Amino acid sequence: MYAVVQVRGVVNTRRDIKDTLKMLRLHHINHCVLVADTPENLGMIRKVKDYVAYGEVDAATLETLLTTRGRVIGDDPLTDEYIKSNSTFSTIIEFAQALAKGESKLRDIPGLKPVLRLHPPRKGYKTTKRTFVQGGALGYYGPEINTLLYKMR
Repeated sequence: MYAVVQVRGVVNTRRDIKDTLKMLRLHHINHCVLVADTPENLGMIRKVKDYVAYGEVDAATLETLLTTRGRVIGDDPLTDEYIKSNSTFSTIIEFAQALAKGESKLRDIPGLKPVLRLHPPRKGYKTTKRTFVQGGALGYYGPEINTLLYKMR
């Protein structure tokens, strides 16, 4: 499971990159989507790597994100009661662990919005012009994406 966060805007960007961001449901800066580890998704992520930060997300970070930023239809927060009444899972923690293992999908919870609207990171991005390897905020983070997501919760 990959977490993909849009870091840069799309003004003066090629049409194919804008279309790929739209297919990933990334329309605004600091929005995050969770995508499965498939070759199709990896191809789309690599296409927009100069505009997003991405990496493998763990179950604890998923649980924190779903608790703090998860929303259902009507912009109500995601709660344990909602998950228990609308799915086979009993808590957000159980759902996050199954999601991290790839045993379930976000679509298993009806009404759950697929985009997480995050806060800008505390103490800001390093720079939005360089890759993570070069000391910036773009591209592949690996497991370090969890620290960025923690700063953005």
